[in-house]
Amino acid sequence: MPIHQAVVLAIVQGLAEFIPVSSSGHLIIVRRLLGWNELSPAHELTFDVALHFGTLLSVLIYFRRTWVQIVGAAFGGKVVRFSESSSADTNLTLDERKEERRLLWYLAIATIPGAIAGKFLEHSAEDYFREHIFLIAGALIVVALLMGLGEKVGSHKKPLSFVTFGDSLTIGVAQAFALIPGVSRSGSTITAGLFRNLTREAAVRFSFLLSTPIIAGAALLKAHELHKEGLPPGMHAPFLVGITVSALVGYAAIAWLIRYLQSNSLKLFIIYRIVAGVVVIALALAMHLQ
Repeated sequence: MPIHQAVVLAIVQGLAEFIPVSSSGHLIIVRRLLGWNELSPAHELTFDVALHFGTLLSVLIYFRRTWVQIVGAAFGGKVVRFSESSSADTNLTLDERKEERRLLWYLAIATIPGAIAGKFLEHSAEDYFREHIFLIAGALIVVALLMGLGEKVGSHKKPLSFVTFGDSLTIGVAQAFALIPGVSRSGSTITAGLFRNLTREAAVRFSFLLSTPIIAGAALLKAHELHKEGLPPGMHAPFLVGITVSALVGYAAIAWLIRYLQSNSLKLFIIYRIVAGVVVIALALAMHLQ
């Protein structure tokens, strides 16, 4: 794989992993449109997991203090506010303190549906789903419509400190659908958060924190396979470049999206997803990409 391809795919991954437009779907589409077919499907997926490792680094670094606080609170340490408006501890009510102590366990609960789906649908995700461009385009459009509905019906009043067991389970189930390229892990989880009346920023923060264990699990499994099989010839430099670039771009994407949604809706991404889905369908019909 040429280095320039690794850089382009890493930029796509870093942006689309956290911006709710589907990183896996965009990686597949970009490869199809540009004719980058040098790698076998198995090696493509391996490289994509390496890019996910880069975005895992970005979310770990960005939320490093939050993770320390969450873990500490879960095991009886000092409770600090994880919500959007303040880092102070003095204004928390008793109910807020209880909810913040439970946040780690809620994140763990939300991870379970995706882990189960990944276990049982792994081969479908790697083979069938990735080969059907119309499925990807349809997922882009359907999730955009659901995102718009979530924007309309959600109250956007619940901060991160008020996340409940029901919220975490609903968001976790939504994350499981992200095995389908085009759905978007961040898109599905943020949308589920809106339906559960979370503020936009709370939904985004919960989504990003939730990405940590699921991406880490997938990356560790693939790393174990690579340890046994080794990297394909000539892939060491592209892997290193891809991980580095996706980490840097992912960090910037997280910071931008959190700031953006403090004063804006998801309308921009809804429009983009619909337009992208329609364009991909049109190109697939014209170029016989299916």
